Amino acid sequence: MSSRQEQNTGTQDVREAHLFDERRLGAYLSSHVEGFSGPFAVSEFKGGQSNPTYRLDAASGSYVLRRKPPGKLLKSAHAVDREFRVISALHTSGFPVPKPYVMCANETIIGTAFYVMECVEGRIFWELDLPGLVAKERTAIYDHVNETMAALHRADYSAIGLEDYGVPGNYFERQISRWTRQYRASETGRIKSMDDLIDWLPDSIPNDDSTSIVHGDYRLDNMILHPTEPRVIAVLDWELSTIGHPLADFTYHLMAWQMPEIGIGSTGLVGKPIAELGIPGEDAYIDQYCARTGRDGIPDRNFYSAFNFFRLAAILQGIAGRVRDGTAASKHASQAVKAVQPLADLGSHYAAKHG
Repeated sequence: MSSRQEQNTGTQDVREAHLFDERRLGAYLSSHVEGFSGPFAVSEFKGGQSNPTYRLDAASGSYVLRRKPPGKLLKSAHAVDREFRVISALHTSGFPVPKPYVMCANETIIGTAFYVMECVEGRIFWELDLPGLVAKERTAIYDHVNETMAALHRADYSAIGLEDYGVPGNYFERQISRWTRQYRASETGRIKSMDDLIDWLPDSIPNDDSTSIVHGDYRLDNMILHPTEPRVIAVLDWELSTIGHPLADFTYHLMAWQMPEIGIGSTGLVGKPIAELGIPGEDAYIDQYCARTGRDGIPDRNFYSAFNFFRLAAILQGIAGRVRDGTAASKHASQAVKAVQPLADLGSHYAAKHG
């Protein structure tokens, strides 16, 4: 098992900063989740750096609890209520998400707002080259990951009650403004390439105002695959979801093909023998998505790449800020501090290619 797979797979004892009154939670769940009964054991999932996530193994079955972290938080971050709302709507439509059970905004139960959902058993891959599988399995998995994202972007969000889940239109203007504010709020030092992107991006937005549900962090390690079949059975971590631009979402996902080794997470597919592995190339993967969504290519790919590297740099700067403030949820979060500048530099590279 690779070091990243090992670091993020399974559960551990609950971190001291994330402990809560289990008896109080048990009483709440007994009265708010149909069929729930104790006793139950609590452990904390290893993976993730944002919202602490727990496994509850109860007499009535297994559940997942996801909460806002304790401590000082950035405004609008850690929106577990939005996560619960979007998975509730998508679950009714048949999109692969865990079944939602209850949202609790009452912070007196465990100290912060939380929700409880189904515990989906399957495989989470933390390495993009899918070690241990054969080529045809990798091909089929990437094909279904692509189809699942296309299905999300084709979904009629108004028909499932999400018409007010975000403001349609002007997505990039609003996102650039939002992540600039959050970056500045978490800033721990000046980075010239990040400052350059903050100046360049607002004046370079393509003339395409498509809207759809967007996940916001659509990555292989944010989904559960069937235990034996090459298909996605649950997409996780909807904290950054909204009504937005589907190409922002898809091209963020394309960073898997663009990300070199910068000391965080997976090394991406850069330099990997993807044809031999059975993984499609970036252009072929784009063609699959465009065929499924009725698009004739993505003419402004370099802008979208510049935007996404900027956005990821701002997200990781937020994690760096939480390391500074002592509220980061993963022991690996401090690595984020070192990744911000390389990401900003990559964003500037794509901005220069765009012209």
